[in-house]
Amino acid sequence: MVATDKLFAGSIPEIYDRVLVPLIFEPYARDLAGRLGATDPRDVLETAAGTGVLTRAIAARLPANVRIVASDLNQPMLDRARARQAGDGRIEWRQADALALPFADGAFDAVACQFGAMFFPDKIQGYREARRVLRPGGRFLFNVWDRIADNEFAEAVTAALADIFPHDPPRFLARTPHGHHDGGRIRADLSEAGFTDIALEAVTQRSEAASAHEVAVAYCQGTPLRNEIETRGTPPLDETTARAAEALERRFGSGPIGGRIRALVITAIA
Repeated sequence: MVATDKLFAGSIPEIYDRVLVPLIFEPYARDLAGRLGATDPRDVLETAAGTGVLTRAIAARLPANVRIVASDLNQPMLDRARARQAGDGRIEWRQADALALPFADGAFDAVACQFGAMFFPDKIQGYREARRVLRPGGRFLFNVWDRIADNEFAEAVTAALADIFPHDPPRFLARTPHGHHDGGRIRADLSEAGFTDIALEAVTQRSEAASAHEVAVAYCQGTPLRNEIETRGTPPLDETTARAAEALERRFGSGPIGGRIRALVITAIA
């Protein structure tokens, strides 16, 4: 992983939350919140909360007496999440590194992480920290994107950028969000971190957008892919986004478009 893969700053949090969250994250947030709710937790920690799509789903799904701590490494993302749920006093917002959590051992009976584990520079350490803060028998629930070939919009944008920058194609989407989908490796890493009763399930959803341009903006401007594009300089970001939109329109059509998205949902017991 390169350093800019973890940089969610500037206008990225706003575009991410406004465009990318409804495009691909909301259905998986509802799915994960439902699984979490079925475990009847009392104290929940969310790591890599981003702009709070899972936090909002958890808060809507769980009883009002459940304690929720939402954390993220990137303060600008957390600021956006906090602003969206400013009136919910039961949520504690904490800037925190998932690999060095500032919480006591056994402080939670559930840890949830939506599409964050792919960004852990040390996956096993991130899993160890989740286990450390869980009570015995507590559950770690998280999801990761499946391979990029099973996520049609991400694949199409990556292919378009390879045509635009043939000598140095931006590879953020394939490298990081879609770079941690080996189920065997995930099981082995969780086992090494001390988890048992590990279950993985592939969940396919449908991503819908009002236009190809909306999809191009979501990926090219609302993720750290933007950092790679801007570093290359020419063509500039707006032109690159427009050319990616043209490629998406050629593949998926004009007007409203839809594409397959697929993720792995994992549950592990401490």
